[in-house]
Amino acid sequence: MEAVVKQFPERSGIEADDRPDRAEAEAAVRTLLRWMGEDPTREGLLETPARVVKAYGELFGGYAQDAADVLGRTFEDVSGYEDMVLVKDIDFHSHCEHHMVPIIGKAHVAYVPNGRVLGLSKIARLVDIYGRRLQTQESMTAQIADAMQRLLQPAGVAVMIEAEHLCMSMRGIRSRDATTITTAFNGQFKTDKELTRRFMKLSGQSS
Repeated sequence: MEAVVKQFPERSGIEADDRPDRAEAEAAVRTLLRWMGEDPTREGLLETPARVVKAYGELFGGYAQDAADVLGRTFEDVSGYEDMVLVKDIDFHSHCEHHMVPIIGKAHVAYVPNGRVLGLSKIARLVDIYGRRLQTQESMTAQIADAMQRLLQPAGVAVMIEAEHLCMSMRGIRSRDATTITTAFNGQFKTDKELTRRFMKLSGQSS
C-alpha cells in the first residue's frame, strides 16, 4: 500500500539576485553594534562585522544546499534486507527563526528500505542541511521526514529530534535543562505499532 505523504514547502529563502551583498550585511552588523550601545570603530570590533558575516555564511549554509542532491544516489543491492535502518544521535546546531538564537540537539532518523538504501552519511548530511537554516523544531522534523519519503520512497520513515532551545534558557523564562522532543512518522511507522515501539526504544525514549 502506497503511503500518503504530506509535503512541506522547502522555505529555501529569497532568490540570490534579491539578497544584499557582503558590504550591506556587514553594515547591518555595525548597526546592531551601535544599537546595543557599542562602538564599532573601537579596535576590538573593527573586524567583527566581517567575522559575523563569514560565520553566518557557514551557520546558514543550508539555504545553498538541496536535499535532492544529498539523497539522489542510492544503492539497490540490499540482499533482501527489509528491516529498519536507524542512524541515531546525529548532532546538529540550528537557529530559532523567532529570535535567531541557537538550537542544539540530536536527531534520530530511521527508514524501512523499499529496494534501495542510502549511504549512512547522507542521512547526517540531510539533517545538517535543514539545521543550517532558521527553523522551528517542528518544521525541521517534518522537513527531514518529508524529504526522506519523497526522494527515497521507502516503505516508511521515522524522525525524532531532541533539542535544547537557548531562547528558553538564555532569555524569557530562562528554563535551564529543558528538552523539546518532536517526532514525525510516515508509511509503516504509522501503521506498525511494534516497528514504532522499536524505533522509540532504540532511540532511547522507551524501555
